[in-house]
Amino acid sequence: MPATVTGAAVGEPIRVTGPEGPWEAVREALAMRGSAVLVSRLGDWLPAGEPDPVAGASAAEPDAPSGGSVEPSERDVAVLGRDWARYQAMSHEQVRSRFLASRLLLKHAAGNALQASPETVDLAYKLGGRPYLRGCDQVDISLSHTEDLLVVGLTRRGWIGVDAELESRRLLGTGAEKQICTPHEIARLEELPEERRNLALVRLWTLKEAYSKAIGQGLRFRFTEFGFTPTAGADRVQVLRPDGSPGTGDEWSFGTWAVDDGAYTVSVALFDAGFGDTADIAARTMLDDGLLDALSGYRRDGGDVTRRLK
Repeated sequence: MPATVTGAAVGEPIRVTGPEGPWEAVREALAMRGSAVLVSRLGDWLPAGEPDPVAGASAAEPDAPSGGSVEPSERDVAVLGRDWARYQAMSHEQVRSRFLASRLLLKHAAGNALQASPETVDLAYKLGGRPYLRGCDQVDISLSHTEDLLVVGLTRRGWIGVDAELESRRLLGTGAEKQICTPHEIARLEELPEERRNLALVRLWTLKEAYSKAIGQGLRFRFTEFGFTPTAGADRVQVLRPDGSPGTGDEWSFGTWAVDDGAYTVSVALFDAGFGDTADIAARTMLDDGLLDALSGYRRDGGDVTRRLK
């Protein structure tokens, strides 16, 4: 999993294979760097024996039913918590599977980072759909998925955004350049050998998505208003103004990796808010007793999950 661009505060993605982790590696990354990027696969989180609904689905028809039915276990329902109602309301199996797997990964990751049971992690959403941990402002999270790849970012330093895309996705020559690139980026892309331009454009797309997620803007922030250097391998990556001049300082770190034998491009944007090194992010330390007791009250009672789902 070689890094094509790495910021000092960003470590290489950690492969998570299911509820078993490896969570010690995630906690170590958070302790040493203050942030962690996790990559996982859809099949790592689906119920045992269920076929992967994405494997045989057409990329052009993301909402097409797969013909199978994913039935979460009682434990998974408890972990989903408030998201159980959203899951039940989804009618397309591929969408349901991605939702289930991504939320299970996110909650298990957050729970292990906070040294708390994933059932007690309260996931909420801001306007625009950005997830956050209710009552745990010291930890910022980000989520991305494409095809059967899932990506989660965690940080205790400030803001984080992650994004993933197929490296083979064709953007060059489709008109996407005018929607994605600044004039400076277009000029730099044209300097590259033709066979490298599409991959560079995919990298730019994921970096911009990650940065927009980190600042809480998503696609509402026009990508032609900020840029990056199209070529990979620079010692330091920073946001550039449309004319190519520097737009951010040392408070931002970025990283891009080719994962899954080069099938996907994964990027991360990390903002250091200057909170200092708050290494202890255990839920018991960060939450007041009243809120912690309230969250803990969502635990299953004798196998009955209805109390949590109200």
